[in-house]
Amino acid sequence: MVKLNINGQIHDVASEPDTPLLYALREDLALNGAKYGCGVGQCGACTVLLDGKPVFSCLVPISVVDGRAVTTLEGLGSADKPSPVQRAFIELQAAQCGYCIPGMMVRAEALLQRLPSPTTAEIRAHLQPNLCRCGTHMRIVAAVQRAAELSKSTAPQKI
Repeated sequence: MVKLNINGQIHDVASEPDTPLLYALREDLALNGAKYGCGVGQCGACTVLLDGKPVFSCLVPISVVDGRAVTTLEGLGSADKPSPVQRAFIELQAAQCGYCIPGMMVRAEALLQRLPSPTTAEIRAHLQPNLCRCGTHMRIVAAVQRAAELSKSTAPQKI
């Protein structure tokens, strides 16, 4: 039994320690935001945050995750209360087929947490590990820029 801290909730998962985190998320916890793409860490469809850093969940065994914080697409926001990143991707219609978008949004969230006002070059460099086969890269970059704007407008004001 492995204890996983997923989106702030502790889950007991009865899988082998070498089970990829992606499989535990999808099969044991019914969190289907992270997608199975390539299974070898080359596409980014399965990206989640591990202690705030983007990782390919298809490559991370659950034994490595024990006691660490995992954030999935579902942990960013909800349909009723989307995060700034989710709002921006919806607003700018950044998805075409949508398969890569959960990983892109999670990776974008990591970037904006670290760098609230990234340049276009910084956005492109940060998103580079995640592939989009439909070619919506320009809309994805624009969505990250818009998410940065939305994050600033929804941040608590300092007095």
